[in-house]
Amino acid sequence: MIIALLVTFIFLILRFTVTLFNFLSNPKLPRIGKHYENKVSILIPARNEADNILSLLQSIHAQDYRNYEVIILDDNSTDDTYTLCEAFTSNHNHFKVIKGKPLADGWLGKNYACHQLAQYATGDYYLFLDADEKVEKGLINSAVHRMNLRDLSLLSLFTNQTMLTPGEKMVVPLMHYILLNLLPLRLVYLIKSAAVAAASGQFMLFNAESYQNYQWHQLAKNKVVEDVEIMKLVKVSKLNGEALLANGMISCRMYSSYNEAVKGFGKNFLAAFNYNIIGFLIYLLLLIGGPALIVMTLNLNFILMMAGLIALTRVMISLSAGQNVLLNLILHPIQMFSLLIIGLTSIQKHLTKTTEWKGRKI
Repeated sequence: MIIALLVTFIFLILRFTVTLFNFLSNPKLPRIGKHYENKVSILIPARNEADNILSLLQSIHAQDYRNYEVIILDDNSTDDTYTLCEAFTSNHNHFKVIKGKPLADGWLGKNYACHQLAQYATGDYYLFLDADEKVEKGLINSAVHRMNLRDLSLLSLFTNQTMLTPGEKMVVPLMHYILLNLLPLRLVYLIKSAAVAAASGQFMLFNAESYQNYQWHQLAKNKVVEDVEIMKLVKVSKLNGEALLANGMISCRMYSSYNEAVKGFGKNFLAAFNYNIIGFLIYLLLLIGGPALIVMTLNLNFILMMAGLIALTRVMISLSAGQNVLLNLILHPIQMFSLLIIGLTSIQKHLTKTTEWKGRKI
């Protein structure tokens, strides 16, 4: 019992330390007033995104960067995605939509769509966005400035998350929670080893020359967590990559319900742990079982110490991610239960090879 309690507190303190480092180092994309003229190709893979795509396109049209092109690839949608995009692009010169090829053997859907998009791009930078996002003024200038400042081949941003329903709020905050108390985000750029890598496929900005030389999506063509894999490949190639928080300049509504969020996170959660089921179960045991063990001791000092570490961690992460602090504190037990469900579901689907997303087996 004593050893289990000691390990639990060490785990809590280590995670608190990482969170504190992230909070104090403030790894957000700085807003920059300087304007750049480099051409940016904004590349959007879209599969059955009729409910989301127009909001993104309208937000791009309203943003303040001028030298850009937008290419949307309809990835064999079965809804009105192509028709809606075609109608929008017919009235906006910077935008065009193309039909994607049938999924090739050995590829995952999004990776193949991004690979195709890059073949049509003509910009100095390739910016891959998901179709369920909205961009704000200042985003592209600030991102291009960062690419120049740090001589980056890849800049990835973790977007602010829009959550409207109670179900979303029980699951979606887990993304920033796990990220910011496991990885000191500044180290992605500072440490050149591929062992320290993080990225989000919701915003991937590439130097076009290095992308064409390496064909990053082709190198990661069968990877579920292709964003992290590509960041690793960039670093292995002795190029510079950086991952930051979006600082309110781009937002995303990933899911619209509890079940959809659990299913969505479940498709790649285990992949983020490199399919190491034992390591993943140990992580879940320490994260969820450890605090439960402390509560069962009925030792008030232990319980208050644990609650204080968890509460301070949630406050710092919520502030960094632009989320509701009080709500995340109240929902913390439910979010941890949701994490357990996601984890066990992810393992079950991996072992039975039944993981699917948007009608395709992964």
